[in-house]
Amino acid sequence: MTVTAQATERQPHAILDHESRLLKARKIARLVERVRPLEGTSLLDIGAGSGYIASALAEIVGPQGRVAAVDVNDQRRTNEGYEFVQVDGTELPFEDGSFDVVLSNHVIEHVGDPSDQLHHLREVRRVLRPGGVCYLAVPNRWGLVEPHFRLPFLSWVPRRLADPYVRVARRGTHYDCLLPTRGRAERLFEKAGFQHEEVTIAAMRVYRELEDLSLPVRMLCGAPAPFLRLLGPANPTMIFLLRPTAKTPENER
Repeated sequence: MTVTAQATERQPHAILDHESRLLKARKIARLVERVRPLEGTSLLDIGAGSGYIASALAEIVGPQGRVAAVDVNDQRRTNEGYEFVQVDGTELPFEDGSFDVVLSNHVIEHVGDPSDQLHHLREVRRVLRPGGVCYLAVPNRWGLVEPHFRLPFLSWVPRRLADPYVRVARRGTHYDCLLPTRGRAERLFEKAGFQHEEVTIAAMRVYRELEDLSLPVRMLCGAPAPFLRLLGPANPTMIFLLRPTAKTPENER
């Protein structure tokens, strides 16, 4: 398995709140079902966290489907409806082509350096069946407030300054996340053998439909797409649907 010394020091950042995870599962299902139905599918949730998302999606895929989940830490609050495997790194303990759908929901920023991130994506591609789809959400490096430590501009500063910033702010001892820019994320997708569709704006529409939002946020999520694309560089989260390309990835040539 590809486990670096840095990776072993990484902290768990899972959100364990039940209601927010059920709502997240509904959002993910709505976005994935734009391109394929979930009922009867085989689905893998990478980064199980509380287990609430995997459990909720198990109800959606139904008895003819299958949901598996993996995580490096076992923080589950429920184990209903899905199988769980604890892992040590980015290697996935499944055969090639095991799943129709793979979720990588705020995972890639936690797995390690760029080579670990690329391996994470290549493993996703390996376990996807032909025609499968990966839902991938990741914070944007240029978001104004870093979402894990809640510190302004933390992801902007050079790595050598990030750890002192975290310590001075009394948010821990070190900064253990690596947030990509949109351009770097897209280059990783290509290297791993994926074509991608960004669905961040579609996710905002779903967010508007499902959540009880304040009026300003509701108006923003319903704004015209050209306006939202202009704001894209500062959007705190990027969401993509990835599909394997016919082209052989670099590591398999």
